Amino acid sequence: MANTLPSIVTQPARPPRRPLWRRLLSDKPKVALRRIAIVAAAFCIMFYGVIGSLLNNVDADITFMPPQPVTGGSHAVNMAEALILREVTDNRWAPNDPPFFPTAMHDNMANFQRGMIRAIGRFTLQLESQVGRLRGSSAIDEDLKRAAGLLQFPTDVWLFDFNQSLLPVQPAEVQYEAAARALRNYNLRIASNTAVFEARADALALTVEQMASELSARAALIDSHISAGYFVVNRTSDDIFYANKGMAYATYLLLRELGHDFDQVIQSQRLSRVWGQALESLRHAAEQRPAIVLNGAGVNSLIANHLHIQGFYMKRAILQLDEVARVIRAGR
Repeated sequence: MANTLPSIVTQPARPPRRPLWRRLLSDKPKVALRRIAIVAAAFCIMFYGVIGSLLNNVDADITFMPPQPVTGGSHAVNMAEALILREVTDNRWAPNDPPFFPTAMHDNMANFQRGMIRAIGRFTLQLESQVGRLRGSSAIDEDLKRAAGLLQFPTDVWLFDFNQSLLPVQPAEVQYEAAARALRNYNLRIASNTAVFEARADALALTVEQMASELSARAALIDSHISAGYFVVNRTSDDIFYANKGMAYATYLLLRELGHDFDQVIQSQRLSRVWGQALESLRHAAEQRPAIVLNGAGVNSLIANHLHIQGFYMKRAILQLDEVARVIRAGR
């Protein structure tokens, strides 16, 4: 029998295993670029669109009350402190978010908070110069001086401010939190009768006049913007609207609590009705929540103009606050 050699079955060689990134992207440049673009777009939509929207919280709770008020202190000072702490600790301070944060494409919350801190800062200045001094002639209260100064700090300063230094700096929210502590210290001293809180008629008149002046400046900005004839949807309208909303909201809450502090003056001057009307106007200005801020042509347009509506309520509040001041001055 002839010797037969066993047949050798050869296995086909396996192709070399490609790295994972090449399997995902493909060896073809056009396909790889297309896949990269799809992944980048999906990431941006998720990061800036979904997550950013969830973090963009405009907290305009009209029923808000200070969670830890100082008993025996000023109601308005309690509110100022509580609003600051709510925005910088509970809700997160947004105006200084850097571009790589998911909220970089969302500025409604940031503008709302800017308007709020502006209103609180101006109110604190009035405390420092009028309410916290004996007829404006005694020494300035150190806690009020500190709070008023800190609340003037720029809203958009993050950990770095290269206009000032190459080194890290304290961000805006740290400054505002320190201002809230100073306000609480002042209020604790009011409760212990070691600080001045002059609930005088003239102090109330000056305070509401200052509030009306701030609202007037914002209303004038609305008029200027509308007269410029911008397109029906634009970012500037949106920015103005939410900054005004924040100012109207904070002013409403401060004025509401100030009414408790100056209740005797309001009752003696028979201002309850016009005071309530001013609060109602500010509440309407603060409660508007359009899905998109529209910049329609006016009364003859089918498209709404939300700044027009907001400006109407703000101007009505200005007139009512001016009436409060006028009645007080006439009764002196």
